[in-house]
Amino acid sequence: MQAPICGCVLALTACASLPPPTAELNAARQAVARAADADADQYADGDLARARDLLGQAQSAMADGREQDARDLALRATAAGDLAHARSREAASVAELGQRRAEIADLRQRLRLEETP
Repeated sequence: MQAPICGCVLALTACASLPPPTAELNAARQAVARAADADADQYADGDLARARDLLGQAQSAMADGREQDARDLALRATAAGDLAHARSREAASVAELGQRRAEIADLRQRLRLEETP
């Protein structure tokens, strides 16, 4: 009978001793900033908007003293920010690849014209 009570007390003590989610909120802010710096507004606008929304919700939850909600929302905001960053970089790379291919095609065309007598 004592073991279940001790287990419950330990579980409650562990939950109560979690530090505020400041590290998680900072990570979320950084992820959103990285995505914005990678032009996610242009290439991954929906993902960036979601990350910003989740970050705002996390900050509101923290201000209301709902630390576990703030932690969960901050982790989700970090993931959304990272996704926006990755999608933005991918889109920028694809756009650059298309531009380089067009330049190569143009150069090939010019070379053909120069070779023709």
